[in-house]
Amino acid sequence: MTGRKKIVFQGEPGANSHIACREVYPDYEAVPCQTFEDCFAAIQSGSADLGMIPVENSIAGRVADIHHLLPQSALHIIGEYFLPIRHQLVGLKGARLDAIVSAQSHPQALGQCRQSLRQLGLAAVVGADTAGSARQIADAGDPTRAAISSRLAAEIYGLDILKADIEDDQHNTTRFIILSPEDLRAAPGVGPIMTTFVFEVRNVPAALYKALGGFATNGINMTRLESYMVGGTFTATQFLADVEGHPDEIDLGRALEELSFFASARILGVYRASPFRARVKDIESARLRPAVRGM
Repeated sequence: MTGRKKIVFQGEPGANSHIACREVYPDYEAVPCQTFEDCFAAIQSGSADLGMIPVENSIAGRVADIHHLLPQSALHIIGEYFLPIRHQLVGLKGARLDAIVSAQSHPQALGQCRQSLRQLGLAAVVGADTAGSARQIADAGDPTRAAISSRLAAEIYGLDILKADIEDDQHNTTRFIILSPEDLRAAPGVGPIMTTFVFEVRNVPAALYKALGGFATNGINMTRLESYMVGGTFTATQFLADVEGHPDEIDLGRALEELSFFASARILGVYRASPFRARVKDIESARLRPAVRGM
């Protein structure tokens, strides 16, 4: 179908990033790219309209390379999406679970299913990624080999789900950001807003403390703060931060103004917060309530 807008993702068809594209932008054509650099290049060149990029996982932590690519690009974050990760043990059509001897997948997926693999007595085989492993199992035609992948990958490559949802932790979730070449900032007052920015501080005593002081005094909740060296040196550190609020609101505006006195900063995106954040807060509040009453 011609004329459809395109959204790029890293990985092969059937990857979790592919699922996120389909769930958030079902009318877009989801286009796989080999690397994150290819995704960024496709958006910047205009050959793709948007990008669905994973930035952190509740178990594995941050996704490597993204914190370097984001500040260097001219792209803007226009949204976020949280995808629960469900791992399926997949094999050839008609394969029997009791005949499987090995499971191939990305190292993180193997680690996230370690207990299940041990219970099933399966050898773990490292693959490049989850969807690619499913494709390789389909191509190999060996009924004793399985892969750990998504339901979508099983559907695309014609595989059976031999055992569903074998992840060891049910809370396994990946956060994605949606990238655009346009700075489509959310308007203030439309609901909970997230602001993502990068800033660089000098390598002097108390520099970070002074830079972040305005967020504390203005009551701004910082949900993420990551640091990394700039240019391979040990003399400057760059930070990537997510905060709740809109820069046009008084409190966050003041905090960012105070930050500018001690660091150079650039906003990467102002976008609506995912409803997932509110659900997590409600669950956490409910979990802590009995403990407070018992004190």
